[in-house]
Amino acid sequence: MARLFDRPETFIGWRYLFRRRRSRAILAITLVLGVAAVALPSLFLFVNWTAGGIAQSLVATFAVASLMFFTTFLFLNFFSVFTTISMTGVFWGVAALTTVLAVTTGFQDEFQRKVLGVNAHIIVMKYGLDFNEWREIAAKVEQVPHIQKPVAPFVFNEMMIAHGPALSGVLVKGVQPARASQVLDINMIAGAVGSLDHPPKPAAGPQLPSALIGKELAKKLRAKVGDTVRVISPLGGLDPSLWTAEGKAPKMREFQVTGIFYSGFDEYDRRLVYIALPEAQAFLEGGDVVTGVEMKIDDIYRSRDVAREVDKALGGPPYRTIDWRELNHNLFTALRLQKLVLAVLLFIIVLVALFGVIATMTMLVIDKAQEIAIIKSLGMRSSGVAGTFIAAGMTIGALGTGAGIALGLAICGLLSRFSYRLDPRVYLIDRLPVKIQVTELSVIALVTLAACFAFTLIPSLRAAHLRPVEGLRYE
Repeated sequence: MARLFDRPETFIGWRYLFRRRRSRAILAITLVLGVAAVALPSLFLFVNWTAGGIAQSLVATFAVASLMFFTTFLFLNFFSVFTTISMTGVFWGVAALTTVLAVTTGFQDEFQRKVLGVNAHIIVMKYGLDFNEWREIAAKVEQVPHIQKPVAPFVFNEMMIAHGPALSGVLVKGVQPARASQVLDINMIAGAVGSLDHPPKPAAGPQLPSALIGKELAKKLRAKVGDTVRVISPLGGLDPSLWTAEGKAPKMREFQVTGIFYSGFDEYDRRLVYIALPEAQAFLEGGDVVTGVEMKIDDIYRSRDVAREVDKALGGPPYRTIDWRELNHNLFTALRLQKLVLAVLLFIIVLVALFGVIATMTMLVIDKAQEIAIIKSLGMRSSGVAGTFIAAGMTIGALGTGAGIALGLAICGLLSRFSYRLDPRVYLIDRLPVKIQVTELSVIALVTLAACFAFTLIPSLRAAHLRPVEGLRYE
């Protein structure tokens, strides 16, 4: 590193980038923007806005804009106009890429966390409606390496729920609370999962079985802990042997709301209802039958391999083993594709900005043709001339990339600290997630610098091949 800074080519390349004269007007503008760059983010972070999303969005926009323009004018105090324009293009493109990748990674991580909060890592189901040997299957599955005990049975069925005049379609899941609480991560904001096994005794009237409902469903039904709701099964039973030509009326049972959970995933908070396993089996009229058994493993990223081992232990059909990725395949595939497309599009913006580096370096070569001729006449090799302009181009790329990543991290910090609200009906979650990964930042920096090096080679090689006689022809 010391040798790099001691080389004359490096100092000559840097000298070409700096301003020859300082401007008081630019310095004054920089100071004003610096004050704004400090004041607006501080206002954004510490003031409790009550005017709603419009005020929050305006403050966020001005805070980010002040940071961007302050950095641009800060560069302009030291570097020439063309150098600053090139740096700014790289700087803004890298900042956008850093921010968008952090947000898309945040969406992936948040969806994964929410999904695994209400879904097990691996599920075993059976083709047909006669899964009554689930205890033997659970015992076999528990012997598979990496499976954490216990394995929990569940019943899943689409039903309807009503509270007064309010009615909603729901997915009712019957569970054993003691096992489910160890397999699932049910975040209760009122009541407890154990209340499914131990419903409270009413002051008057018969004792009702318990039900846990989501936060958004509770708002929709206007129900709270202690209220009575009606769960209605559209089908009297799902066992074909019990069907008759006359048909059956829908089954309806009353439940007492003993808890409200919040997963943060709108689809679950609006549609999922937990009841005790025997109560769910009573709707099916098939006896001790379950939909499947679910389990946790010690490493969620090995779920596919562990699922294969479980499937091998069970001998395949009629049993089907599904891991959490396959269960939510469409969701996670869409998120990965969205992240890839956005990254490619934003990197194209960075590449367009790097064309500005080519333009700046080409103009620099033309402007410094006489100096190139003189230093080559004094004995500098063509490789040294090329190194001079490579040093200048890489300085533009390095400063632009570094400032862009710094601004991207600042924006991510603001978004993370503020917890920007989203419409859960559109985005499924209620707050903008942000997650910064060092590996992604490293990839952004390395790829941008590699592209900058490739783009800088073209004018650098042109300067290296310039003959002294051509540079001094008109002198």
